[in-house]
Amino acid sequence: MSALHLFHTHAAAGGTFFLRTEDAIYVLYIIAFALMIQGLRGLAGPKTAVRGNRIAAVGMGFAVVATLLTPGLGNWGLIVLGIGLGTAIGIPAARNVKMTAMPQMVALFNGVGGGAVALISWVEFRGRGSTYGTHAVESTIKVGAFTFHHAAPVAGPATYVAIFSVVAAIIGSVSFWGSNIAFGKLQEIIAGRPISLGRAQQFVNLLLLAAAVAAGVALIDGVHSELLFIGMLVAAAVLGNFVVLPIGGADMPVVIALLNAFTGVSAACTGMALNNPALIVFGMLVGASGTILTNLMAEAMNRSIPAIVAGGFGGGGAVAGAEGAGEHAGTVRSTSAADAAIQLAYASRVVIVPGYGMAVAQAQHAVRELAGELEKRGVEVNYAIHPVAGRMPGHMNVLLAEADVPYDQLKEMDEANPEFQRTDVSLVIGANDVTNPAAKNTPSSPIYGMPILEVSDSHSIIVIKRSMNPGFAGIENELYYDPKTSMLFGDAKSAVSDIVAELGDL
Repeated sequence: MSALHLFHTHAAAGGTFFLRTEDAIYVLYIIAFALMIQGLRGLAGPKTAVRGNRIAAVGMGFAVVATLLTPGLGNWGLIVLGIGLGTAIGIPAARNVKMTAMPQMVALFNGVGGGAVALISWVEFRGRGSTYGTHAVESTIKVGAFTFHHAAPVAGPATYVAIFSVVAAIIGSVSFWGSNIAFGKLQEIIAGRPISLGRAQQFVNLLLLAAAVAAGVALIDGVHSELLFIGMLVAAAVLGNFVVLPIGGADMPVVIALLNAFTGVSAACTGMALNNPALIVFGMLVGASGTILTNLMAEAMNRSIPAIVAGGFGGGGAVAGAEGAGEHAGTVRSTSAADAAIQLAYASRVVIVPGYGMAVAQAQHAVRELAGELEKRGVEVNYAIHPVAGRMPGHMNVLLAEADVPYDQLKEMDEANPEFQRTDVSLVIGANDVTNPAAKNTPSSPIYGMPILEVSDSHSIIVIKRSMNPGFAGIENELYYDPKTSMLFGDAKSAVSDIVAELGDL
């Protein structure tokens, strides 16, 4: 439908115009696209993130209304039931989730999207699968007294639907099951360490991928077998499990971004199969942004995406005290809240380095209170944020924004690192692997080459940590054995609150 015919004359004499249903649907989709893109722009910074999220939600509302206006949509009773169930589950889950559990929720919701795509593809196959494949078109050519007959195979009208449906089903199934494993690891239902089949892991993964692709090719070629389609989904499901299980906790932020990109691409493919502009545009936005984010996260860890997918990093083992610390054994210095308060109170410049320890203790408000007390004494306070601190991209930014930490005090790694040399005290709260000097000093370390926050350049360092157990990477942190480092053992929220109380007594 041309834009020039968007409006139709209903009564020429009266000059009355009306909008056709089909045209109205596309107008609503265009409004939805514009709002969604504007919403994504707002997510670029904490100051505009809430507004951007609301704008994107309104855009999604327009898209839903446009979809519901589609003629011959289907069983309205089931649609209303689905919307009701989704609302009843989604709103309480989103409102009640703790900030520490936000990575798990992101992984779970992302998986639900991939699962929905796989189910839609299955339904599409059941409804139109018999038209997949090719058919022969005969042509006759006369040359003088000779007549030539030729039968050429031509793709059927629904072949492109078959291709996109199959691709969406495979990627959606991988995303759903992979996201479930990521959720299990983050929720500690499944061990965070790599779980693999050893040397056979990659061979098994390739075999599963080949099986899924072979089944998909057969379906596209015209084999109408629902059992084959289910087999393809199962192969992709097992592949999704086997891809994420060998990946350790240290790589989880990258995995979440990668699975998010998978879900977006699968949704876009479904949109192509269903001729739904909203799914195409929204899917590509999610797929593109997820891909960019995955690449940024991988670069922040000095790891390639294939190496992350291959797994085997992030053992998450435990070390009791300094036992097993090798040459560093016995060199850890502990401190008290009173001594830490004195160090911080008489500093000119303090940098707070948050990590998952702050998140799990819900210590962000106590940290904000500590910063406020120090600022009253004329101490300059900033926060150094590593791109993969926590368990999902932007985890620390979200937590600190919740505690009303001014955005201009949040310094990204490239901005923060040059400032550590003039920092009097760096207060590290649970940030383990992202502050480990082994990434620079120990070539044999599995994190060697990974960009880190160069906290060791500070004049003195205070580390708040429950114990000497390692982080997601499963290796000891050399920073803890630095003569400039003092360890304050305990729950992050309690330890920070104790320091604030001691500051009040000075």
